[in-house]
Amino acid sequence: MSVENVLKSIQENNIEWVDFRFVDLSGRAHHISLPATEVDEETFVNGVAFDGSSIQGYRGIEESDMVMMPDPEAVYIDPFTAHPTLNVMCNIHTPDGERYDRDPRGIAAKAEEFLQTAGVGTAAFFAPESEFFIFDDVRYESGMNSSSFFVDSEEAAWNTNRKEEGGNLGFKVGVKGGYVPVAPVDTQQDIRSEMCRLLGEAGLRVERHHHEVATAGQAEINFRFDTLKKTADNLLVYKYIVHNTARQYGKVATFMPKPLFGDNGSGMHVHQSIFNGDEPLFFEKGAYANLSQMALNYIGGILYHAPALIALTNPSTNSFKRLVPGYEAPVNLVFSKGNRSAAVRIPVAAVTPKGCRIEFRTPDSTANPYLAFAAMLMAGLDGIKRKIDPVELGYGPLDTNIYELSDAEKGKIRSVPGTLDEALDALEADFEFLTEGGVFTKDFIDNYVEVKRAEAKSVSIRVHPHEYSLYFDC
Repeated sequence: MSVENVLKSIQENNIEWVDFRFVDLSGRAHHISLPATEVDEETFVNGVAFDGSSIQGYRGIEESDMVMMPDPEAVYIDPFTAHPTLNVMCNIHTPDGERYDRDPRGIAAKAEEFLQTAGVGTAAFFAPESEFFIFDDVRYESGMNSSSFFVDSEEAAWNTNRKEEGGNLGFKVGVKGGYVPVAPVDTQQDIRSEMCRLLGEAGLRVERHHHEVATAGQAEINFRFDTLKKTADNLLVYKYIVHNTARQYGKVATFMPKPLFGDNGSGMHVHQSIFNGDEPLFFEKGAYANLSQMALNYIGGILYHAPALIALTNPSTNSFKRLVPGYEAPVNLVFSKGNRSAAVRIPVAAVTPKGCRIEFRTPDSTANPYLAFAAMLMAGLDGIKRKIDPVELGYGPLDTNIYELSDAEKGKIRSVPGTLDEALDALEADFEFLTEGGVFTKDFIDNYVEVKRAEAKSVSIRVHPHEYSLYFDC
C-alpha cells in the first residue's frame, strides 16, 4: 500500500488515531498514537520520535533520541480499540536518518537483501506454526520470601472433580490427550474461530485452526506463508489478536514455551523455502523427500549452526524446559522426512513442487521473529555457500522414532544446548555467519548476549519452590 492509499484509508474508514509500532530486542511491540488529523505525507518521510533509552537493549540515556519510520506496506485496522485506529509497523532510524543496527525489523530487511545479493534466489518464504495456551486463571509471584505460580483451565485434566463447575466434568482434556478432539472436550472452537476471523480482517490468510496435544487449552492457528519480514510482521499481528481476543472472552493466552509441568510445551515450528522468481529452489523430483541439493545444503547450515541459532530461536530460560526428551520436543539435531522427533522435518504429505520446504521444529515463540527468521536464513545460506552436506556430517536422514533408540544409539546424535547460557556460549563462539553482508553486527550480538545473560542470571539466583521439597528437611 502506498502512503497515498494509507491516507485515503484513514479518511474512508473514519480513523481517529494512527498507532505507530516497533519491536524491542525480545520481540515485544511498543506503540505511540497520533491523532489521524496530525498524520500526513510528511509523517511517513520524517517519522515519529521516541525515547530509545527507555527500551531495553536500545540506547543509552545520553543518545536516547530515536525515530520510528512508518512502513505503508504494514498497516491494518485495530479490531479492539473503541476509537477507530490504524496500526502501522515501523523501522527504527537514528536522528541523522541512518538505519539503526539494533532494530530487529531492520535486521530482517538486511537478511532479505543479502539473499538477493548472494545470488541464491529472489525471496525466502517462512511459515511459523506458533502454538499457545488459553487459560482461565493465571497468578504468579516472585519475591524475597515467596515464589509461586498457578494456572487453571476449565479443560484441564486436574479439574475432573471440581465442585464449583457442575456438569461436563467427564469431558476434560487428558494429559497429552488434546490433539484435535471435538466438543464437548474441545471447549475453545468459538474463541479460535473468532481469532481467525479477526486475523482475516487484518490481512492474514488463515489456513486452519485446531486444539493441540496438551491439556488445559493448548491451541494452534496456521496462517499462510509469506516473505521473511512480512511473515514476522504477521506473527506480531497474530500474537496481538490472540492475546486480545482471549482477553475479550475473559481468558488469557500465553505463548510461553512450557507453562505446565508434565505435558507438552508450545513450539513454533518454522517452515522455510527459497524461490527464484516463481521457481521453487528446494524441489528435485525423485531425490530424498524430493529435496534439491540446495535444500540439503540449507539444512546442513541450519543443523551445523543450530547451537548458536538456538540462542535466537529459543531465547528464554523457559525454552529449555520444553527442549527435553519425551514431550515431542525436537532436541535431536538430525533431519528426516515426516518425522516429528527430528529437529528438521521435511513435510511429505500433499506437497507440490512449490510447497516443497523444510521445517525447523526447535524454535518457540519467545523468539523475536525478525531475528529468528533472519538468523535461520543466514545459517541456511551459509550452508549453501559452503556446500555443507548434512549426510556427510552425520545429521541424517534418520527415518525412525529417535525416542525409541537405545541410549548408545542416542548418544551418537548431536543434541540442542541444555540451557540458555550454553546456547549463548555457542553464539559467542559461532556468529560470523550472521555478520555476513552486515546483516547482524558484532555490536548487536554482544548487546544481545549481555541482555540474555542477565535474564538467565535473574532466574538462576532465585530460590525455586521445588528446592523446598528437595532440601528443606536437610
